[in-house]
Amino acid sequence: MTPWWHPGPVRLLVVEDETRLAAALRRGLSAEGFVVDVAGTGPEGLDAARHGEYDAMILDVMLPGLSGYEVVRRLRAEQRWLPVLMLSAKDGEYDQADGLDCGADDYLTKPFSYVVLLARLRALLRRGAPRRPAVLTVGDLRLDPARRRVTRDDVEVVLTSREYALLDYLMRRAGEVVSKTELLDHVWDASVDTAPNAVEVYVGYLRRKIGRERLETVRGAGYRLAT
Repeated sequence: MTPWWHPGPVRLLVVEDETRLAAALRRGLSAEGFVVDVAGTGPEGLDAARHGEYDAMILDVMLPGLSGYEVVRRLRAEQRWLPVLMLSAKDGEYDQADGLDCGADDYLTKPFSYVVLLARLRALLRRGAPRRPAVLTVGDLRLDPARRRVTRDDVEVVLTSREYALLDYLMRRAGEVVSKTELLDHVWDASVDTAPNAVEVYVGYLRRKIGRERLETVRGAGYRLAT
């Protein structure tokens, strides 16, 4: 069975060393109509991602032989843009930021809801993984993921981990209206209840650092980073 929201068979690569979790993911995803391959180590996952024709990869962080972070770094360094949903038992802000900075497209902490994982995976497949420049540039703002450095008019802007993750996501969607719900889903930890006004608070912090005119509020819809 092919998922209704995709025009053809969807091939997934699951890289997970916990045997029971890997088997559960294979069963559940196969029942949803996906074609699923499983790798149990970092090197096996990297080799499969390099040579297989996959639509997306679900990748654990802590893997034998090579960490999930390093797997993603190597794929991106080789200009391979396979969408990656990273799984980790680490739920700190810096852990999540590290996962996104190294090139993952989304990050989900363990233990997770299978329903949430499926929804995030579907969203990832719908978006795809557009080629990302090494340095993001929007107007006079520059964000360098490799150096974790943000500048405005060539002057460094010091951001907290959360502010950095928020700006990173908004810069990747520059010119588009991004809802509070989407920001909560992609910048905050999905497994932790976060008050919607947390987005407003951090948008306020970010505005003070990059300029209020750069980050617009679209009433009833969300926020837009001006280009």
